[in-house]
Amino acid sequence: MLMPKRVKYRKMQRGRMKGKAQRGAEVNFGEIGLKSMECGYLTARQIESARRAIVGEMKRRGKVWIRVFPDKPYTKRAAETRMGKGKGAVDHWVAVIRPGRILFEVGGTEGNEAMKALERARYKLGLRTKIVTKENVGEG
Repeated sequence: MLMPKRVKYRKMQRGRMKGKAQRGAEVNFGEIGLKSMECGYLTARQIESARRAIVGEMKRRGKVWIRVFPDKPYTKRAAETRMGKGKGAVDHWVAVIRPGRILFEVGGTEGNEAMKALERARYKLGLRTKIVTKENVGEG
């Protein structure tokens, strides 16, 4: 599971997810990428599940790049707990995703094989996404 080795502060505020992705919005490493169309959180489990789906569909041919990393701690209080008593313990790690961010990239395989792999990975994520190639990444 992806998570930071160490962090300066254990807990973090939620913050706001407004605006489009400032960086990481172009396909740089592979030929085909999976682009986010809305903002939200991706958990480390979702990222790993999508990665496994891509690798399994491509039968370990080609190369997969994960362009997001879950570096934000997401805290949760125990169920049926009264108010007060401070912030809950860290439950899992999330990556903050804004519209336009490239989540995964695939290279070194035929186009239709990579498309099928990314199509399968789309079902594992809780965000609306679209498949983009290196040429049409600027559109949308």
